[in-house]
Amino acid sequence: MTPRRLASAACALLLACSAASAQLVAADATVARIDGDVRQPLALNVALLRGFDAAAQRSVRVSREVNGENRETSLRGVSLRALLERAVLAERDRLDWRKTVVVVTARDGYRVVFSWPELFNLEAGAAAMVAYERDGQALADSEGPLTVVAPSDLRSGPRSVKWLERIEVRVLRD
Repeated sequence: MTPRRLASAACALLLACSAASAQLVAADATVARIDGDVRQPLALNVALLRGFDAAAQRSVRVSREVNGENRETSLRGVSLRALLERAVLAERDRLDWRKTVVVVTARDGYRVVFSWPELFNLEAGAAAMVAYERDGQALADSEGPLTVVAPSDLRSGPRSVKWLERIEVRVLRD
């Protein structure tokens, strides 16, 4: 092998190893957080979500447009409800849950809102999840490591949050 080819092969190997280690670091690095009116703020990453028990895991088939054609894909993640249960609502009185909202924010500032009663009392709310895989692979770079989806919404796109950064729980007190 010529020195030039050897250097090129070494460079390619170095780039591949670098990309693989970056993926491993990304899986363990904090990419989002749950905070606000909670007792146990959470730092979210792919490894934490994969560690949730089977009851909290969600898989859902969704249809999306890719290059002008409709494709059905599978998303895997953890129920937003299960994450909020782990964070524990910081109630001052027993009815605070009735006036609590969950504000989900993307890295670019895009925000959507879920109500606590919706997430815990409706089937549509129970389907909301923080996804970390599409078709058995890590989410695409365009989606970020974590994304929030509400697959039971009639129009699920408006409450999809790519590049999840923060889930803030707010009790609306007077």
